[in-house]
Amino acid sequence: MTTYPVHILSSGQKHCYDEDGKRVDCSGTGQDAEFMPGRSWPDNRFEAIAGHLVKDTATSLIWTRNSCLSEFPLNWYESLDFIEAMNREEKYGRSDWRMPNRRELRSLIDHSMKKPALAAGHPFENLFLGWFWTSTTAAIATRYAWYVHFEGGRMFYGNKDSYCWFRPVCGPADMLACTGADRCYDHLGAVVTCSAESTEDGALRKGVPFPEHRFVRTETGIVDTLTGLVWHAEARYGDSVRTWQEALAAVKSHARETRLPWRMPTINELESLVDASRHSPALPSLHPFSNVQQAYWSSTTSGFETDWAYVLYLTKGAVGVGFKKNRDFALWPVMSAKTGLDENTGYR
Repeated sequence: MTTYPVHILSSGQKHCYDEDGKRVDCSGTGQDAEFMPGRSWPDNRFEAIAGHLVKDTATSLIWTRNSCLSEFPLNWYESLDFIEAMNREEKYGRSDWRMPNRRELRSLIDHSMKKPALAAGHPFENLFLGWFWTSTTAAIATRYAWYVHFEGGRMFYGNKDSYCWFRPVCGPADMLACTGADRCYDHLGAVVTCSAESTEDGALRKGVPFPEHRFVRTETGIVDTLTGLVWHAEARYGDSVRTWQEALAAVKSHARETRLPWRMPTINELESLVDASRHSPALPSLHPFSNVQQAYWSSTTSGFETDWAYVLYLTKGAVGVGFKKNRDFALWPVMSAKTGLDENTGYR
Protein backbone atom coordinates (compact mmCIF):
# COMPACT_ATOMS: atom_id res chain seq x y z
CA MET A 1 0.00 0.00 0.00
CA THR A 2 1.34 3.42 -0.93
CA THR A 3 -0.36 6.50 0.48
CA TYR A 4 -0.10 9.75 -1.44
CA PRO A 5 -0.62 13.31 -0.19
CA VAL A 6 -3.60 15.33 -1.36
CA HIS A 7 -2.51 18.74 -2.66
CA ILE A 8 -5.96 19.65 -3.98
CA LEU A 9 -8.62 21.63 -2.15
CA SER A 10 -12.32 20.88 -2.25
CA SER A 11 -14.08 23.19 -4.71
CA GLY A 12 -16.56 24.36 -2.10
CA GLN A 13 -19.53 23.12 -4.12
CA LYS A 14 -22.17 21.61 -1.79
CA HIS A 15 -25.21 21.27 -4.06
CA CYS A 16 -25.99 19.63 -7.40
CA TYR A 17 -27.78 21.13 -10.39
CA ASP A 18 -29.23 19.85 -13.65
CA GLU A 19 -28.44 21.23 -17.09
CA ASP A 20 -31.13 23.88 -16.65
CA GLY A 21 -29.47 25.12 -13.48
CA LYS A 22 -32.16 23.74 -11.17
CA ARG A 23 -31.04 22.28 -7.86
CA VAL A 24 -31.42 18.48 -7.65
CA ASP A 25 -30.67 15.68 -5.20
CA CYS A 26 -26.97 14.81 -5.50
CA SER A 27 -27.42 11.05 -5.15
CA GLY A 28 -26.31 9.27 -8.32
CA THR A 29 -25.56 12.45 -10.27
CA GLY A 30 -21.80 11.98 -10.38
CA GLN A 31 -21.36 15.68 -9.73
CA ASP A 32 -18.72 17.37 -7.62
CA ALA A 33 -21.02 17.84 -4.62
CA GLU A 34 -21.97 14.14 -4.51
CA PHE A 35 -18.38 13.15 -3.71
CA MET A 36 -16.81 16.41 -2.46
CA PRO A 37 -13.28 15.18 -3.23
CA GLY A 38 -10.18 17.09 -2.25
CA ARG A 39 -9.04 18.54 1.04
CA SER A 40 -12.05 19.97 2.85
CA TRP A 41 -11.99 23.23 4.77
CA PRO A 42 -13.76 24.30 7.97
CA ASP A 43 -16.99 26.30 7.92
CA ASN A 44 -15.13 29.29 9.31
CA ARG A 45 -12.29 29.05 6.86
CA PHE A 46 -10.73 32.49 7.29
CA GLU A 47 -9.37 33.80 10.57
CA ALA A 48 -8.72 37.51 11.05
CA ILE A 49 -5.39 38.01 12.82
CA ALA A 50 -3.34 41.01 13.92
CA GLY A 51 -5.97 43.44 12.69
CA HIS A 52 -4.74 43.75 9.12
CA LEU A 53 -4.16 40.10 8.22
CA VAL A 54 -6.26 37.03 7.44
CA LYS A 55 -5.13 33.43 7.79
CA ASP A 56 -6.62 30.83 5.48
CA THR A 57 -6.97 27.77 7.71
CA ALA A 58 -7.27 25.50 4.66
CA THR A 59 -3.81 26.39 3.32
CA SER A 60 -2.08 28.31 6.18
CA LEU A 61 -1.42 31.16 3.75
CA ILE A 62 -1.70 34.68 5.17
CA TRP A 63 -3.38 37.44 3.18
CA THR A 64 -3.91 41.15 3.74
CA ARG A 65 -7.39 41.91 5.00
CA ASN A 66 -7.54 44.90 2.66
CA SER A 67 -7.86 43.27 -0.75
CA CYS A 68 -6.79 46.36 -2.73
CA LEU A 69 -3.80 47.95 -1.00
CA SER A 70 -2.80 50.31 -3.81
CA GLU A 71 -4.83 53.46 -4.48
CA PHE A 72 -5.54 52.30 -8.03
CA PRO A 73 -4.87 49.26 -10.25
CA LEU A 74 -1.28 48.67 -11.31
CA ASN A 75 0.34 46.80 -14.15
CA TRP A 76 2.08 43.52 -13.41
CA TYR A 77 5.55 45.02 -13.00
CA GLU A 78 4.32 47.84 -10.77
CA SER A 79 2.48 45.29 -8.63
CA LEU A 80 5.68 43.31 -8.09
CA ASP A 81 7.50 46.55 -7.19
CA PHE A 82 4.75 47.48 -4.73
CA ILE A 83 5.15 44.16 -2.93
CA GLU A 84 8.94 44.53 -2.85
CA ALA A 85 8.40 47.90 -1.12
CA MET A 86 6.10 46.19 1.40
CA ASN A 87 8.97 43.87 2.31
CA ARG A 88 11.46 46.72 2.68
CA GLU A 89 9.02 48.50 4.98
CA GLU A 90 8.12 45.25 6.80
CA LYS A 91 4.47 46.01 6.20
CA TYR A 92 2.27 44.59 8.98
CA GLY A 93 5.40 43.24 10.64
CA ARG A 94 6.26 40.88 7.77
CA SER A 95 9.07 40.87 5.20
CA ASP A 96 8.05 37.75 3.27
CA TRP A 97 5.28 39.23 1.13
CA ARG A 98 4.92 38.00 -2.43
CA MET A 99 2.43 38.13 -5.25
CA PRO A 100 0.57 34.79 -5.16
CA ASN A 101 1.18 32.29 -7.92
CA ARG A 102 -1.81 30.99 -9.85
CA ARG A 103 -2.48 28.06 -7.52
CA GLU A 104 -2.17 30.20 -4.40
CA LEU A 105 -4.63 32.80 -5.70
CA ARG A 106 -7.08 30.20 -7.04
CA SER A 107 -7.02 28.46 -3.65
CA LEU A 108 -9.18 31.30 -2.29
CA ILE A 109 -12.04 30.57 -4.67
CA ASP A 110 -15.25 29.01 -3.41
CA HIS A 111 -16.80 27.68 -6.61
CA SER A 112 -20.28 27.65 -5.11
CA MET A 113 -20.26 31.41 -4.56
CA LYS A 114 -20.35 34.59 -6.63
CA LYS A 115 -19.86 38.33 -6.22
CA PRO A 116 -17.40 37.49 -4.67
CA ALA A 117 -16.46 33.85 -5.27
CA LEU A 118 -15.29 33.50 -1.69
CA ALA A 119 -16.52 31.45 1.26
CA ALA A 120 -19.48 32.98 3.07
CA GLY A 121 -18.51 35.07 6.08
CA HIS A 122 -15.02 35.88 4.79
CA PRO A 123 -13.40 38.86 6.56
CA PHE A 124 -11.79 40.51 3.54
CA GLU A 125 -12.45 44.20 2.96
CA ASN A 126 -12.32 46.54 -0.03
CA LEU A 127 -12.71 43.64 -2.46
CA PHE A 128 -13.00 44.56 -6.14
CA LEU A 129 -15.08 42.15 -8.22
CA GLY A 130 -12.62 41.92 -11.08
CA TRP A 131 -9.21 40.62 -12.15
CA PHE A 132 -6.32 40.15 -9.71
CA TRP A 133 -2.75 39.45 -10.84
CA THR A 134 -0.77 36.31 -10.07
CA SER A 135 3.03 36.06 -10.25
CA THR A 136 2.80 33.32 -12.89
CA THR A 137 3.63 34.13 -16.50
CA ALA A 138 1.46 32.53 -19.19
CA ALA A 139 3.69 30.07 -21.06
CA ILE A 140 1.57 30.38 -24.21
CA ALA A 141 2.13 34.18 -24.32
CA THR A 142 5.02 35.27 -22.11
CA ARG A 143 4.20 38.99 -22.23
CA TYR A 144 1.04 37.97 -20.36
CA ALA A 145 0.46 36.75 -16.80
CA TRP A 146 -2.33 34.73 -15.24
CA TYR A 147 -5.04 36.52 -13.31
CA VAL A 148 -8.15 35.44 -11.42
CA HIS A 149 -11.61 37.04 -11.58
CA PHE A 150 -13.22 37.25 -8.14
CA GLU A 151 -16.75 37.89 -9.33
CA GLY A 152 -17.15 34.28 -10.47
CA GLY A 153 -13.81 32.44 -10.16
CA ARG A 154 -12.48 32.22 -13.73
CA MET A 155 -8.74 32.32 -14.49
CA PHE A 156 -7.24 33.60 -17.73
CA TYR A 157 -4.21 35.68 -18.70
CA GLY A 158 -3.77 39.38 -19.43
CA ASN A 159 -1.10 41.64 -20.88
CA LYS A 160 1.41 42.51 -18.16
CA ASP A 161 1.13 46.18 -19.17
CA SER A 162 -2.60 46.16 -18.35
CA TYR A 163 -3.89 47.52 -15.05
CA CYS A 164 -5.38 45.17 -12.45
CA TRP A 165 -5.48 44.76 -8.70
CA PHE A 166 -3.25 42.38 -6.74
CA ARG A 167 -3.43 40.56 -3.40
CA PRO A 168 -0.19 40.14 -1.42
CA VAL A 169 0.32 36.82 0.37
CA CYS A 170 2.90 35.39 2.73
CA GLY A 171 3.44 32.30 4.83
CA PRO A 172 4.07 28.63 4.05
CA ALA A 173 3.13 27.06 0.73
CA ASP A 174 3.50 23.38 1.58
CA MET A 175 -0.17 22.40 1.23
CA LEU A 176 -0.48 23.41 -2.41
CA ALA A 177 1.55 22.08 -5.32
CA CYS A 178 3.87 24.41 -7.18
CA THR A 179 2.73 25.63 -10.60
CA GLY A 180 5.69 24.23 -12.55
CA ALA A 181 6.85 27.71 -13.60
CA ASP A 182 10.64 27.75 -13.73
CA ARG A 183 11.66 30.84 -15.73
CA CYS A 184 11.70 34.62 -15.52
CA TYR A 185 10.97 37.03 -18.36
CA ASP A 186 11.76 40.59 -19.43
CA HIS A 187 9.27 43.21 -20.67
CA LEU A 188 9.39 41.73 -24.17
CA GLY A 189 8.58 38.22 -22.94
CA ALA A 190 12.10 36.90 -23.48
CA VAL A 191 13.60 34.46 -20.98
CA VAL A 192 16.12 36.04 -18.60
CA THR A 193 18.10 34.79 -15.61
CA CYS A 194 16.04 35.10 -12.45
CA SER A 195 17.70 37.63 -10.15
CA ALA A 196 18.08 37.04 -6.42
CA GLU A 197 15.51 39.79 -5.85
CA SER A 198 12.95 38.47 -8.32
CA THR A 199 9.53 37.63 -6.90
CA GLU A 200 8.17 36.08 -10.09
CA ASP A 201 6.72 32.61 -9.72
CA GLY A 202 9.53 31.19 -11.85
CA ALA A 203 12.06 32.48 -9.32
CA LEU A 204 10.28 31.69 -6.05
CA ARG A 205 8.70 28.38 -7.17
CA LYS A 206 6.49 28.24 -4.08
CA GLY A 207 4.59 25.04 -3.37
CA VAL A 208 5.36 21.33 -3.30
CA PRO A 209 7.64 20.42 -6.25
CA PHE A 210 6.48 17.96 -8.88
CA PRO A 211 7.90 14.47 -8.15
CA GLU A 212 10.67 13.36 -10.51
CA HIS A 213 8.52 10.43 -11.65
CA ARG A 214 5.14 12.06 -11.29
CA PHE A 215 3.00 9.74 -13.42
CA VAL A 216 3.01 5.97 -12.93
CA ARG A 217 1.22 3.62 -15.31
CA THR A 218 -0.85 0.88 -13.64
CA GLU A 219 -3.38 -1.72 -14.82
CA THR A 220 -6.29 0.63 -14.12
CA GLY A 221 -4.92 4.01 -15.17
CA ILE A 222 -2.20 6.60 -14.67
CA VAL A 223 -1.44 7.45 -11.04
CA ASP A 224 -0.43 11.05 -10.35
CA THR A 225 1.95 10.64 -7.42
CA LEU A 226 1.62 14.34 -6.59
CA THR A 227 -2.11 14.10 -5.86
CA GLY A 228 -2.92 10.39 -5.65
CA LEU A 229 -5.53 10.67 -8.39
CA VAL A 230 -5.84 7.92 -10.99
CA TRP A 231 -6.46 9.26 -14.50
CA HIS A 232 -7.70 7.47 -17.59
CA ALA A 233 -4.63 6.76 -19.72
CA GLU A 234 -6.43 7.98 -22.82
CA ALA A 235 -7.22 11.62 -22.12
CA ARG A 236 -10.50 11.43 -24.00
CA TYR A 237 -13.24 8.97 -23.30
CA GLY A 238 -15.55 8.25 -26.23
CA ASP A 239 -16.72 11.10 -28.43
CA SER A 240 -14.44 14.12 -28.78
CA VAL A 241 -17.08 16.53 -27.45
CA ARG A 242 -20.28 16.10 -25.42
CA THR A 243 -22.78 18.10 -23.48
CA TRP A 244 -22.20 18.20 -19.74
CA GLN A 245 -25.06 15.79 -19.04
CA GLU A 246 -23.84 13.41 -21.76
CA ALA A 247 -20.38 13.41 -20.21
CA LEU A 248 -21.77 12.62 -16.74
CA ALA A 249 -23.83 9.76 -18.17
CA ALA A 250 -20.88 8.39 -20.16
CA VAL A 251 -18.51 8.21 -17.21
CA LYS A 252 -21.21 6.63 -15.05
CA SER A 253 -21.69 3.95 -17.71
CA HIS A 254 -17.92 3.41 -17.91
CA ALA A 255 -17.78 2.92 -14.13
CA ARG A 256 -20.48 0.25 -14.31
CA GLU A 257 -18.78 -1.57 -17.18
CA THR A 258 -15.33 -1.59 -15.56
CA ARG A 259 -16.56 -1.95 -11.98
CA LEU A 260 -14.20 0.85 -11.04
CA PRO A 261 -15.26 4.19 -9.52
CA TRP A 262 -14.53 6.40 -12.51
CA ARG A 263 -16.12 9.85 -12.35
CA MET A 264 -15.86 13.26 -13.93
CA PRO A 265 -13.11 15.31 -12.21
CA THR A 266 -13.76 18.52 -10.32
CA ILE A 267 -12.29 21.73 -11.68
CA ASN A 268 -9.58 21.70 -9.00
CA GLU A 269 -8.64 18.14 -9.90
CA LEU A 270 -8.37 19.03 -13.58
CA GLU A 271 -6.34 22.15 -12.84
CA SER A 272 -3.92 20.09 -10.71
CA LEU A 273 -2.59 18.52 -13.93
CA VAL A 274 -1.46 21.86 -15.37
CA ASP A 275 2.24 22.63 -15.67
CA ALA A 276 2.39 26.42 -15.99
CA SER A 277 5.74 26.28 -17.77
CA ARG A 278 4.15 24.56 -20.76
CA HIS A 279 1.31 24.89 -23.25
CA SER A 280 -0.36 23.04 -26.12
CA PRO A 281 -0.97 21.09 -23.93
CA ALA A 282 -0.21 22.62 -20.53
CA LEU A 283 0.88 19.25 -19.13
CA PRO A 284 4.22 18.24 -17.60
CA SER A 285 6.85 17.11 -20.08
CA LEU A 286 7.01 13.38 -20.74
CA HIS A 287 3.44 12.90 -19.52
CA PRO A 288 2.11 9.46 -20.54
CA PHE A 289 -1.39 10.46 -21.67
CA SER A 290 -2.66 9.86 -25.20
CA ASN A 291 -5.27 11.69 -27.25
CA VAL A 292 -5.10 14.90 -25.23
CA GLN A 293 -7.92 17.35 -26.09
CA GLN A 294 -8.13 21.13 -26.05
CA ALA A 295 -10.67 21.48 -23.23
CA TYR A 296 -12.55 19.38 -20.68
CA TRP A 297 -15.76 19.47 -18.69
CA SER A 298 -15.49 19.37 -14.91
CA SER A 299 -18.15 18.07 -12.53
CA THR A 300 -18.22 21.46 -10.79
CA THR A 301 -21.23 23.66 -11.49
CA SER A 302 -20.57 27.39 -11.73
CA GLY A 303 -21.80 29.22 -8.66
CA PHE A 304 -22.25 32.31 -10.84
CA GLU A 305 -24.70 30.70 -13.29
CA THR A 306 -25.81 27.19 -12.36
CA ASP A 307 -26.69 26.20 -15.93
CA TRP A 308 -22.97 26.52 -16.65
CA ALA A 309 -20.11 24.32 -15.43
CA TYR A 310 -16.40 24.92 -14.99
CA VAL A 311 -14.08 23.92 -17.84
CA LEU A 312 -10.31 23.50 -18.10
CA TYR A 313 -8.81 24.78 -21.36
CA LEU A 314 -5.78 22.52 -21.42
CA THR A 315 -4.11 24.06 -24.46
CA LYS A 316 -3.53 27.22 -22.43
CA GLY A 317 -4.09 26.07 -18.86
CA ALA A 318 -7.02 28.45 -18.36
CA VAL A 319 -10.08 27.91 -16.16
CA GLY A 320 -13.38 29.04 -17.64
CA VAL A 321 -17.00 27.96 -17.86
CA GLY A 322 -19.20 26.30 -20.47
CA PHE A 323 -22.95 26.21 -21.07
CA LYS A 324 -24.04 22.75 -19.96
CA LYS A 325 -26.32 22.12 -22.95
CA ASN A 326 -23.64 22.84 -25.54
CA ARG A 327 -21.75 19.92 -27.04
CA ASP A 328 -18.38 21.66 -26.68
CA PHE A 329 -15.97 19.78 -24.42
CA ALA A 330 -14.33 16.41 -23.83
CA LEU A 331 -14.49 13.97 -20.91
CA TRP A 332 -11.42 12.77 -19.00
CA PRO A 333 -12.35 10.17 -16.32
CA VAL A 334 -10.61 10.10 -12.97
CA MET A 335 -10.73 7.97 -9.81
CA SER A 336 -10.30 9.29 -6.31
CA ALA A 337 -7.74 7.77 -3.98
CA LYS A 338 -8.25 9.66 -0.75
CA THR A 339 -7.09 6.82 1.47
CA GLY A 340 -4.18 5.54 -0.56
CA LEU A 341 -3.36 3.48 -3.61
CA ASP A 342 -2.46 -0.14 -4.06
CA GLU A 343 0.93 -0.38 -5.79
CA ASN A 344 -0.27 -3.22 -8.01
CA THR A 345 -3.74 -2.09 -9.07
CA GLY A 346 -3.40 1.65 -8.65
CA TYR A 347 -6.64 1.84 -6.68
CA ARG A 348 -7.81 1.00 -3.19
